[in-house]
Amino acid sequence: MKKVLITGEHSYIGTSFQSYMKKNGPDWVIDTVSVRGDDWKETDFGRYDCVLHMAGKAHADTGRASKETIRDYYRVNVQLTKEVAKKAKADGVKQFIYPGSIIIYGDSAPYGKQKVITAKTKPAPAGFYGDSKKKADLLVQRMHTDAFKTAVLRLPMVYGKGSRGNYPMLSGIAKKLPVFPNVQNARSMLYIENLCEFLKEVIEHEDSGVFYPQNADYTTTTQMVKAIAKASGKRVFVTRLLAPAVWLSGRLPGSIGALANKAFGNCTYEKSMSDYRGNRYQIYSLEESIRRTEGKKRPI
Repeated sequence: MKKVLITGEHSYIGTSFQSYMKKNGPDWVIDTVSVRGDDWKETDFGRYDCVLHMAGKAHADTGRASKETIRDYYRVNVQLTKEVAKKAKADGVKQFIYPGSIIIYGDSAPYGKQKVITAKTKPAPAGFYGDSKKKADLLVQRMHTDAFKTAVLRLPMVYGKGSRGNYPMLSGIAKKLPVFPNVQNARSMLYIENLCEFLKEVIEHEDSGVFYPQNADYTTTTQMVKAIAKASGKRVFVTRLLAPAVWLSGRLPGSIGALANKAFGNCTYEKSMSDYRGNRYQIYSLEESIRRTEGKKRPI
């Protein structure tokens, strides 16, 4: 049995993990605490084996952010992470887990170009959001000791039922468009229940270090759209005839080019980086994860 405190009461990963463990670790104690304001500083973190720090400012359209918005990203993603980790360490918590991001390696490569991140690839964030995640990532690593183990998860795109970001957009497209481009891009992605199982094992074994969990196989945008359509009882026809239009769109300036490369770009972790305890956490394939995501009942 483990006692886990999740910071961030309404985070997608945090609430999903809490639900997952009700079914897969019913003897575990999992509590949440809001870190808005200062009330959280009165909470006794020492009652827990692990603090799972899920509070943070998520990636959004940051192209025209004000100076105040930028400062807020650093305040929440860096300074708050530091304060929570320092309290956890001072209170005697054994393990601290921080959900980092693949974004610290910069933007995806545009359609037609590969981007494979290896163990030798150095973080090179493209904007202030990625930079804030990088700074938090590194400061958590520096706080590691034998008595205070830190684990940083550099997550690729996480999807599942109720997720935000790119997945709902793709899901809507798959259910509406009768035709879709057949393109061969590649993405590292992570289904939420695979991530929850990964977290369970990291906490159970009190592991530390930097981790790169992902699904067993890379995903193409076309493959995902087809899987969503099938799971939703829809039909979508994919054709290579539209591939040149994707290539051209990706080279247009402004928002059109950015959107095309966001949807059809390439960004993967070298698969060996994600090996962890026999990869038991990679429970669900893309097809099964999409069926569970698009199903009427919440799988977790």
